[in-house]
Amino acid sequence: MSLTSIDGQCCNERMQSPGAILAEFMSQTGSVAVLSGAGISTGSGIPDYRDHNGDWKHSQPMQYDEFVRSGKSRQRYWSRSYIGWRRFSAAQPNAGHHALAALEASGKVETLITQNVDRLHQAAGSSQVIDLHGELSRIRCVECDLTRARAEFQADMKDSNPAWHAAVSQIRPDGDVDLAEERAGEFVVPDCDHCGGIVKPDVVMFGEAVPKQRVEQAMAAVERADALLVVGTSLMVFSGFRFARHAQKLRKPIVIVNQGRTRADDMASLKLAADCSDVLPEVHASLVPV
Repeated sequence: MSLTSIDGQCCNERMQSPGAILAEFMSQTGSVAVLSGAGISTGSGIPDYRDHNGDWKHSQPMQYDEFVRSGKSRQRYWSRSYIGWRRFSAAQPNAGHHALAALEASGKVETLITQNVDRLHQAAGSSQVIDLHGELSRIRCVECDLTRARAEFQADMKDSNPAWHAAVSQIRPDGDVDLAEERAGEFVVPDCDHCGGIVKPDVVMFGEAVPKQRVEQAMAAVERADALLVVGTSLMVFSGFRFARHAQKLRKPIVIVNQGRTRADDMASLKLAADCSDVLPEVHASLVPV
């Protein structure tokens, strides 16, 4: 298929919607591997990282080296995350998540590779999911590698900061929020209750490598599928972009549904500049009629 770029809610010369165009494409191919990003969760109240040009909307997230090196940086991170977790953990899957789960159940989606850490795909019913960047609902000790539920660590932070409170100005995609710096400096961060080590969210932070096994699993999923469907991500980070490059190397079609530009636009057989949470339910309704 030659490159087609559809901008906005409309159509090509036949006045088809982006959802109808994608449904037609998917009806003519076998299974797809899906690579999802923050754009699919915006409809669930979790904001994305980048604007339509692929530039940062906020200051860049904390780097792993800074997190482990600086106690003040950990104070800043965990104080913000402590407040932001209440809203982040309450998020529910939207129509886009549910559509992908239904498409998986029908056999159309082979594997779902997600860059998100919110586990909303699983909450919607998807089972063949690779959490490329981990999950925010767990914490991990940097020293002894012990993992625990985030809810337990959230309770530890509450116990360690009984009188602490701060106003929130903005939530971020990783559950972080913007707080006054002086409030962050008063926050007490609990150590690992097993070894006393540094506790981090069980996610791949910026500057940290994605575990090799996850990358290999995702590469194999791209190899098994007949096409790669990219939804809600600019692919500006290499950890996701590598799968588009892999699909291109294998000469497999790449279809992108994203409201802004992506790093793989010149690789795509089909690019739909639309909200994936609007497009995917239409695809599901067309391919898997009730």
